[in-house]
Amino acid sequence: MYKRILIATDGSELSGKGLLKGLELARDLNAEIDIVTVSEPWAVGMYDAMGWSVGYMNSPEYKADREETAEKVLAPAKAACEAQGVRATTVHVLDRYAADGIIDTAVERNSDLIVMTSHGRRGVTRVLLGSQTAEVLARSTVPVLVIR
Repeated sequence: MYKRILIATDGSELSGKGLLKGLELARDLNAEIDIVTVSEPWAVGMYDAMGWSVGYMNSPEYKADREETAEKVLAPAKAACEAQGVRATTVHVLDRYAADGIIDTAVERNSDLIVMTSHGRRGVTRVLLGSQTAEVLARSTVPVLVIR
């Protein structure tokens, strides 16, 4: 059935639920796992009044800071996979919006399934906060399993 499963995580408690469900499925199917976290683009203009954003984005510290933050998300996820005896590869996508990074990684890795979570927000809250899960569901050609 599924041979390669992509699990999206941002390190939150909710995405941890998705990770555990994805691990259970992968273990039962003897599937490989790719765990992806996405660092969204730096909000240019946030510090423009002081001239910080352009310099920071082009500095070696910018990428190092983003990699360090991603590793704090990916390391525990990889450890959870190892504890379950499931093969996993971690992927950090830098400077992409979450939905784009998840979809592109699923295609690049030849994933059979994407596992991700959703808060299940509706109405104005969903519109104001946006929904990366809804975006992935709408655009992905790879099947998506949504955990709530």
